[in-house]
Amino acid sequence: MPKNIVILISGRGSNMQSIVNAQIAGAQIAAVISNRPDAAGLAWAAERGITTAVLDHKAFVGRDAFDAALQNLIDGFAPDLVVLAGFMRILTADFVNHYANRLINVHPSLLPAFIGVNTHQRAIDEGVKLAGCTVHFVTAELDSGPIIAQAAVPVLLDDSADSLAQRILQQEHQLYPKVVQWFVAGQLEVQGSRVRVSTANNAAAFLQAPGG
Repeated sequence: MPKNIVILISGRGSNMQSIVNAQIAGAQIAAVISNRPDAAGLAWAAERGITTAVLDHKAFVGRDAFDAALQNLIDGFAPDLVVLAGFMRILTADFVNHYANRLINVHPSLLPAFIGVNTHQRAIDEGVKLAGCTVHFVTAELDSGPIIAQAAVPVLLDDSADSLAQRILQQEHQLYPKVVQWFVAGQLEVQGSRVRVSTANNAAAFLQAPGG
């Protein structure tokens, strides 16, 4: 039986596109859902025959009501995995706990560094030599769930936030589908705050880093 994947987006969903284009064996993209009716990724998904849905957060009086409705919508697709792909909402603890160990996110920093927003400019301002992205299981604490995999890129002297963001996004597009593939294949095991990748014989399997 294929594993049902529900992907949440708020914009063009470039990471959603990378996951769809990867054509992961054993994965079925059951739906792409957005909290914004104008999200460009909805049209992209619909053109490829993927079911789409919109749940406008502005129609709800608060975060709890929106998350309850979103959970109900998602569960209608019987998801094995829920993927946050540029979904610009902070989710409630009840929602996150409902999908414990089956809700993942990609964050544009090497967590636990630079939790939150403006990660690229903060990395430049702090003078770090490596930046990157992290795919992690989502918990109620922001950007703090068990880390599955990371990809690193060098921070160049002439980098702007935009140029660094673009290079990191390229790594996200490679790393995120790989992690979804591992999940679908049953190769991820959460052990407390750590994640075991059963196929990883060495760090190269779950860490992408720049060449020497």
